[in-house]
This record gives sequence, structure tokens and C-alpha cells, in this order.
Amino acid sequence: MKGKIIGFISLIAALVLAGFIFFKFYFVFGEGVKAGELNFVVYKGYVFKTYEGRAIQAGFGKGKGTNAGMIQSYEFDFSITDKAIADSLMRCGGKTVELHYKEYLGTLPWRGKQKYIVDRIVSVRE
Repeated sequence: MKGKIIGFISLIAALVLAGFIFFKFYFVFGEGVKAGELNFVVYKGYVFKTYEGRAIQAGFGKGKGTNAGMIQSYEFDFSITDKAIADSLMRCGGKTVELHYKEYLGTLPWRGKQKYIVDRIVSVRE
């Protein structure tokens, strides 16, 4: 009887752990498209080499006082898992790009440093 209780509790704990890992690292929390000027795409890492990039999004800031309506820039840091997409983006530095991304709740070292993973290039403009 005691062995069945321990087995049942172990099974429940394993299922809870598996559910946590799935929702933290594999569940797509959100997805969308961001546009901005591509700043850089690099391939780097010590153990896990990943493609990392940044796009600068310019816009008008919200706020009150002297900062209201001022032009601000937002940095969109992202990772890329597909080498073909990364190679294409490496040739687009300084251009305005629209990138489709998926947002995860956590990062995995082999997927990249960011929770935003670019999975498609929507458009590229000069």
C-alpha cells in the first residue's frame, strides 16, 4: 500500500514538472510582427552558438512634460533558430525589416538568449 502511494505521488510530481517545463519553455505565449531598422545579426556563444539580432523601432514616446511626443527608440532583441533566415538577415543591416516572431516564457540555451524567436521575414525595405 505504501509503495502505491509513493508511486502515485511520484507520478503526479513528474506530470506537474513536465507541465511546468512545457509551459515555461515550449508553449508559445504570443506571436506577432515587429518592424524596425535592423541593427545587427550575430552568431555567437561559448557552448551553444546561436543567432542573435536587434531591430531599432522608432516612435513617439508617451508621457507628460518635456518628454511628451519626443521621438524615442525601442530595441527589439531577438534570437533566430533557422540558419537560412539568419543568413538572409545578415545581408539586411540598416534596412527596415518586418519580422514575424514567437514569444516564449523562458529561454533555452540552444534556442538563443532571447524569449523572442524570429521565425519568418515578412518584408525588407530600403
